[in-house]
This record gives sequence, structure tokens and C-alpha cells, in this order.
Amino acid sequence: MTSTATLPAKGKHHFASTFNITDVLLDRCLGAALSRGGDFAELYFEATSATGIAVDEGIVKSASQSHSMGCGIRVLSGERTGYSYTDELTGEKLLHAARTAALIADGPSTVAVQPFTGSHNTHTLYPVALADASIAARLALVQRADRAARAADPRITQVRAGFNDEVRHILIVASDGTYASDTQPLSRFSVGVLAKDATADGGKGATARGSSGGGGRVELSFYDTDKPPEYFAKEAVRQALVQLTAQPAPAGEMEVVLGPGWPGVLIHEAVGHGLEADFNRKKQSAFAGLMGQRVATEKVTVVDNGTIPSRRGSLNIDDEGQPTQNTTLIRNGILETYMSDKLSAKLMGLPGTGSGRRESYSSIPMPRMTNTYMLAGTDAPEDILRSVKNGIYAVNFSGGSVDITNGKFVFAASEAYLIEDGRVTAPVKGAMLIGNGPEALKHVSMVGHDLALDEGIGTCGKKGQGVPVGVGAPTLKLDKMTVGGTGS
Repeated sequence: MTSTATLPAKGKHHFASTFNITDVLLDRCLGAALSRGGDFAELYFEATSATGIAVDEGIVKSASQSHSMGCGIRVLSGERTGYSYTDELTGEKLLHAARTAALIADGPSTVAVQPFTGSHNTHTLYPVALADASIAARLALVQRADRAARAADPRITQVRAGFNDEVRHILIVASDGTYASDTQPLSRFSVGVLAKDATADGGKGATARGSSGGGGRVELSFYDTDKPPEYFAKEAVRQALVQLTAQPAPAGEMEVVLGPGWPGVLIHEAVGHGLEADFNRKKQSAFAGLMGQRVATEKVTVVDNGTIPSRRGSLNIDDEGQPTQNTTLIRNGILETYMSDKLSAKLMGLPGTGSGRRESYSSIPMPRMTNTYMLAGTDAPEDILRSVKNGIYAVNFSGGSVDITNGKFVFAASEAYLIEDGRVTAPVKGAMLIGNGPEALKHVSMVGHDLALDEGIGTCGKKGQGVPVGVGAPTLKLDKMTVGGTGS
């Protein structure tokens, strides 16, 4: 086929200069991808440099640097997807991958490659200076965390600390005229500790773990100024010491209060995944067919916002080259829209939300979350707690899962407390929150004015792909939820 696509002048990108990816080669690859009659073709180039450092028991256990690059080529024909990728960016390998992806279609070639319209970038959400930092500077931060955790309390017997960062260059060109590129930094600091107290539990002794971490799309100076290593170390120690004295959590249906920040992961899992367009297009979500209907109390407004500067889940563009957005999913309890990628938006007649994401060049894009959180309400957090006669106050979670088809979820609280007569009292351990996403939202009766986002630790899994995300929530009260525990 013949096309007239030409790269804009600004197309001398990382790949053009490093791997000799020319406008002529891009045009040939898109033409080859559409040679059997697909509706849409896309080239996704990626080059990533990553660094990792881990200190265990005061000893540097690992230090690594890695580099990867490749290109994924996608062809769409109706609802079918053809995908092929290569880690060799030569003309021969790229054309072979394009022809392989084209096999999904079997018809005359009718779609022409559109002239590239230039970069879609509308955001500048993060700096790109991590790659300039030395290994020694990274190691010094990790060692500071190790020392701070050990010095915090004599009951701390084990400390592990680590720092991981990457810089990812991407370029997306597609037959619909898309031409977009971005350079995306990402880093995460983590600290884990083990505490032991031989005198706890009536002399039987007790052990407990605590963990903390954070980061985002930030410069290394963030870990010296905004959130230094000592901050994460002391938080990990605090959590471990709280758990040393925790009693078994009660079981049964009761009032539950979620703390601000990381507990928003419950919104992410129980609600967010169910609002991704592909699940709803295939009628696999508990929210399928409910657009425009009430799915929560009027106190509940949930957004997915990929445009917050420097946040872990934020992106200038998604992995289909579209600008990210601040999308309201549920407004005052009414379901407004789903998160969509190009394919779902086309098939469902939805506006695009810049939600097409993939783990790497070897993965197909899917509708995914960025930073998903519930907006603040008007209630004072102390009033929320005072309103509870007997319940659980959950302020940290260690993990959870959800069945998208029916919305059922289970979450393990890593830090939780009893609420008795409106007062937060004893810490509890082993608390599991069990419920149904759409049903849980209908029991939200109070929403605090203290919205907080997580520290920057989230990675979301879907169909074998992991992508960095953010979560958040204000303090909120659910009038009833099932709590699984071993206490009375």
C-alpha cells in the first residue's frame, strides 16, 4: 500500500537518533502492518534503563543496572488484536514483526496511513534527572534508612532497605496520525523491619513486621527534602511496634472506618477495576450496563486522575500516545463513565480517557487506572470516629483481591484498631475486610475532608501485566462490612 505519512520536524527523538528509526522506516512498517486489511496499526517503541540497590542486615546484598529496548506492533481488525514484538530495532526485524501482527486480518487493504499530526503532549508533569544520579548517591540514601531503623528502637532485629528507579523513553506512531513521545522517570524507596519482644504476650514473646516506602516520578533530591530515608525507616518501625501489642481482630458484620491515603487501595480494587472499559464491553464487570445509574451514596465521587505532577501513577501521555486526563468515574453516587483505551472507546462509543497502558513493549495496551481516589467530603475525621459505637478503624493494608465479575473483595489490614464508644482503642491483627464493591459503596455514610494520596508505592496487576499506580481517599465510614478475624 502507499501512504503519505511524514514525521514532524520534532520527530528526531531518542529512537531516531540512537537506533536510526527514520520516517521512511516508520511509514513502511505501518504499511506492512495494514497490508492484510486491518483497521488500525500502531508502533510502540520503548527503551528503559533501570537501577536497583538492596541492603539487608547492613550489608549491600545487590546492586544492579539494566537496559532494555524493543518495539511492539499492534494491528486491530474489528474486535481482534494482532500483536508482535522485537528487541532488535532493525528494519528487517521491524518489518517482520509488522507482517506477523497483520495476520490477524484477512481482507483487502482499505485503510491508508494518515499524516502524522505531531506530538499530543499537553502535560509536563515530571522532571527527568534521575539518570544523572550516581550509584553512590543512591546507596547513601539506602544506608541512611538502614541506620535510622536500627537506631529507632532496640526491639528492631532486622532491617531491609532498597531503592529502585528507571527512566523509560517511549515513542508511539499509529496509522490514525498519532505521533507522540515521552521520557518517564520513576523511583521507589522501601524499608522493611522485624521487631521482637520477648516479654510480650504474657512472657510468650511476640514478633511483628512493619514496612514503609514511597516515591514517584521525582528527582533524587525528593528523598533528601520531601521524604528522607529516615521518614520511611521510622514509619516502618512504628508499624512493627504497634503490631507487637495487637490483639486478635473481632469477626462479624460491623461499622468500618477507613483512614486517609493508602486505604484508598480498597477503592482501586473493589471499584476501579470494575470501571475499566474492557471488562464492561465484555459484560464481565459488576458495573456493566449501569452507566447513568446510582451505584453509591451521594457522598461518593471517584476520579481517575493521571495529571497530578510527579505522582507514581501520572503520565504525560498514555501508552497509546493520548494525553492523560482527570476523569470523573462516579459523581455523587452516579456512574458517569468508564476508563477506556482506543479499542474500547471505539467499540463502545465512549470518549477516550487516556487510559491505554501496558507493562512494556512486549505487552498489548489495556484500559488501566492511573491515580484513582475518592474525593473529599465535608465531615470531620474526629466526628466520623465518634459516630461509631463498635467497629474497626483500618489505616493500612497489606494486600487484597477482587472478583471483577461480581465485585466481591477481600482485603488484609496490616494496621487496624478497635473503635469502642467513639474512641480508637487497642490495635488488632488479622483483620480481613470482606465485601462487594458496588454494595460497599451504598453503605458509605460519612466522608472526611482530609483527602490524602498514598506515598507512591502502588503497582497494579491485570492479566499478567503490572503498571505503577496511585490510590487515595479521605477518612470514610461504611455503616456495615464483614470483618474476618480470630478474636471474639
